[in-house]
Amino acid sequence: MLLVHAHPDDETLSTGGTIARYAAEPDTAVTLVTCTLGEQGEVIPAELAMLEAGQADQLGGFRIGELAGACAALGPVDHRFLGGVGRWRDSGMALAGHGVRAATPEVLHPRALARPEAFDAQVEALVAVLAEVRPQVVVTYPADGGYGHPDHVRAHEITVAAVAAAPVPARLAFTAVSRSALATGLARISALPGLPFRLPAPRELPAVADAEITARIDVTGARAARVAALRAHATQVEVWTPAAPDEDTVVWALSNGIAQPLLDAEEFTVPDAAPGLLDDLFAGLAA
Repeated sequence: MLLVHAHPDDETLSTGGTIARYAAEPDTAVTLVTCTLGEQGEVIPAELAMLEAGQADQLGGFRIGELAGACAALGPVDHRFLGGVGRWRDSGMALAGHGVRAATPEVLHPRALARPEAFDAQVEALVAVLAEVRPQVVVTYPADGGYGHPDHVRAHEITVAAVAAAPVPARLAFTAVSRSALATGLARISALPGLPFRLPAPRELPAVADAEITARIDVTGARAARVAALRAHATQVEVWTPAAPDEDTVVWALSNGIAQPLLDAEEFTVPDAAPGLLDDLFAGLAA
């Protein structure tokens, strides 16, 4: 399995359970490609705020260590940075209206991942990884990047192009969260006493119609690994657990302070999936 993510922490937020589940299987190798160092992220702990791009601009290097910690929690994971460490930079994002929708900034850094002229070199770099790893399954974001972030969109575009150009065919799977799963998770945390984050407004968090989901992977067995990986990304993610009797519930939030439940399944859209709902991303593939 090969996963292509835009920034450190994305691997944990949307596919941490999937990585941990398959990495634990003795006959499955998991490779993670991260496209940038996440240099434009917002820092949550006040004592680390000077790392941000507008200050010391040291966040990317710091997040290399956070990503290593997350991979150690989820692993064993074969991790690579696309084109080498620091080849392409986090493009940042502009807000695009209500909620967490994002758009491309008006001005991009010369090394920004989303720069149009960088596309061919990025595809070439990813094809080289595909040719080496020869994965049966390749996971990345849907066409809109999930919420519009230009780096997520670019990761989708180069992954689709690289899979088409690679010498070995692979099944594509795109990350998603169904509206019903999100609603159930939010209902579970909404009445928790002492919740330190605000609940999202309706449709504020990205989700898709249930009918779009073609794979649902049970990741309950990976809960401890997922929580450890979330905590490893301390500049980007806050993790909270309530007291008894709800101590098994996990809530996390990014710098926007919006509460998100740790769901028991990770969902995907798989274009070549047979009718029905896959519970294994390798189901139906030749051994």
